[in-house]
Amino acid sequence: MPASLLSLSSLLDPLRGFVAVGRRMSITQAAADLCLTQSAVSRQIQTLEQRLGSKLLVRGHRSITLTTDGERLFRSADQALQQLQDTLDAIGDHAPLRPVTVTASVGVTGLWLLPRLGRFQQQHPPIDLRIAASNRLVDIEREDIDLAIRYCARDAAPAGAIHLFDETVAPVAHPSLGLHIPLREEQLARKALLEFDDPQRPWLHWRHWLASAGWQGLKPRSIVRFNQYDQVVQSAMAGQGVALGRLPLLGPMLAERSLVVLAPVPAIRQNHHGYWLLQADQAPRANVQAVVDWLLEEARG
Repeated sequence: MPASLLSLSSLLDPLRGFVAVGRRMSITQAAADLCLTQSAVSRQIQTLEQRLGSKLLVRGHRSITLTTDGERLFRSADQALQQLQDTLDAIGDHAPLRPVTVTASVGVTGLWLLPRLGRFQQQHPPIDLRIAASNRLVDIEREDIDLAIRYCARDAAPAGAIHLFDETVAPVAHPSLGLHIPLREEQLARKALLEFDDPQRPWLHWRHWLASAGWQGLKPRSIVRFNQYDQVVQSAMAGQGVALGRLPLLGPMLAERSLVVLAPVPAIRQNHHGYWLLQADQAPRANVQAVVDWLLEEARG
């Protein structure tokens, strides 16, 4: 390192303190600007004066003035520090922001998140999103993920999780099946039932729903099982049978009538599960907070 830079490195903090005093003409106000004590700023000025071998400030009763050398140094140092700050700000403004990573299950990503991304891109074009669809329960802090949408029981929601919406389940089908609303037991018995084959979530199985409706003895024409919930929905939209619709995830399909709800609202079964938003950082950077605000707005809608 050149000798001039080496000697300058030890004077950067004292120079910053001196410029702050020169701008305010007050050690008290300069100390507040720098989040330092008055004595710390005074020591910085003394250090600078000792290194330069010249008096820079004249302290009077409740006032300070710059000496001739002080005026000369202030004009040069103030201009240099301002140019440096302006350059740093300009670089920061144009530096690319780190993408915001959002993870959710395959079903939530495909059915709820992806259909809404167009609105996000229109509202926040500068923000880059990275969508990580996975049914694996990831550690968002360790795996450098900003946000996660989790499905769980209300009493199992992690501390700090933000509630998005509750689970609501009802039979759904494509209008081409010609089923009456409300659905009748004999109608359902003539159709194929589309089953989400997840043993960890029995409340999403037809057997559970039929029991809650009092139709335990119903014998469907057939049962088709899928290991991913979005496959269940795609099959229902293709008119291949009746599915148990997780209604909060099916908003666009219901609005377009590619699926219709076959049970009246009072008969829709609700359980204690819901969808929650987790943040890796409770004081997130600005672009992450923008995504959080957008997700909450979409959930309310």
